Amino acid sequence: MPRLVFLWTDAVMLLLALGVTLYAWWIWRNPEARRPWRKAFREAPALCSALVLLAFGTVALLDSLHFRRALPAGEGQVQAYSPRAESVLDALLARQFEMREATYSRPLAWQGFAKQSLQVGGSTERGYPRLQHAGAHLQDPATQWAADVTRRALAGLAAGAAVAVVIGAALAGAMARAGRRSFAQSLRALLRNETDLPVRAAWLTLAAMALLAGPVIALMGHYHVLGTDRTGNDVLLQALKSVRTAFVIGTLATIATLPLAIVFGVVAGYFRGWVDDLIQYVYTTLSSVPNVLLIAACVLMVQAFIDQHPELFETGAERADVRLLLLCLVLGLTGWASLCRLLRAETLKVRELEYVQAATAFGVGPLRIMARHILPNVMHLVLITTVLEFSALILYEAVLSYVGVGVDPSMNSYGGMINLARSEMSRDPVVWWSFAAAFGFMVTLVLAANLFADGVRDAFDPRSRSFRARVLPAAGKSVP
Repeated sequence: MPRLVFLWTDAVMLLLALGVTLYAWWIWRNPEARRPWRKAFREAPALCSALVLLAFGTVALLDSLHFRRALPAGEGQVQAYSPRAESVLDALLARQFEMREATYSRPLAWQGFAKQSLQVGGSTERGYPRLQHAGAHLQDPATQWAADVTRRALAGLAAGAAVAVVIGAALAGAMARAGRRSFAQSLRALLRNETDLPVRAAWLTLAAMALLAGPVIALMGHYHVLGTDRTGNDVLLQALKSVRTAFVIGTLATIATLPLAIVFGVVAGYFRGWVDDLIQYVYTTLSSVPNVLLIAACVLMVQAFIDQHPELFETGAERADVRLLLLCLVLGLTGWASLCRLLRAETLKVRELEYVQAATAFGVGPLRIMARHILPNVMHLVLITTVLEFSALILYEAVLSYVGVGVDPSMNSYGGMINLARSEMSRDPVVWWSFAAAFGFMVTLVLAANLFADGVRDAFDPRSRSFRARVLPAAGKSVP
């Protein structure tokens, strides 16, 4: 039996997944809490981006379940375990770990990227060497490669289309059961987009993901779909492994900002006077320091401590994980000022409401008033800011890793991929696929987070709905 390994960030990710699940269950059972989320998901971009984020989150969660394989032990010997901690995602992508080439290769190629001296018929010639793993099943790759790639891609596309049809049928069946009508009526309503929620847009999004994943899964066991880097590692594997780093940075750093921002913002707005002046002085001073320089200084000090105390970490994974955790804490401790300002301003407004003044007149204590009357009325700002900051922190990590003060170099991240691709973009011919893969994955993740954040903001902030641009109705039609 393998031994389970819980890294610090693994524990945080699992607790976060448990918290989100419990929150979703509470919302499902609470009609008042469910109403704003239903408004958010009535917008097709918000619902579709939530599905994309859910797919990325599933990859991150699979990469957060670590274990160590049991090594063969003789009779009467103590069971030993592998020193390398693997994740469930690593086990699922074991084939891609084994397909390590000698150096660069283009996407879906069967030959190396650079010419080498080859022995052909007893003489030495310059040519492109055949890859060790990609296309190794082909007898004559020069004539069989195009047909093999096309056949596998079409097979994966057909499998993806079948999955999309099954998903559509499942959605129509669920609608029929919930609406107490026939399956044909529900399917017709789905195809005509005659539903309360944009189910058709959600189905199209899931179908697009299935059609994209089908060919990739069909090809990734025999070719490098996104090529390899200079050390021969699969670029698609690195991009998938970087999803967890982006999620940990985006979620953990955001959570780290909340205690300071909520406490200082509510206290400053409620007590006012010298307390407000002191807190304003602190976050104004903190905002005046360039964040990148402050974070770089903190990360370098943490790195120096880790280097001087190697006995505290058994494996390289633990060392990289602690550095990632401390980077999140540093980002959180340096990024609470903007949310604190918003909460202070909202608290100044809420404390003047009649029911808060009545509670004060009846002698209710300040802590009880802040907990019962003020904090629930400012939580929508916390939720909106948390969602908006998620994408900003992912981009922040990419910048920090690019300048060499981000996550540990042994840990996959989009910033690290872009940093390594910097020299590849200046060579001739250009090695573009590493940069393009990191760019494409990161843009997809950040764009989905931004669209979801816009939907949440419109649903939870009534002022944004008031000032939102709307299409005027056609002549003769009434405004709904």
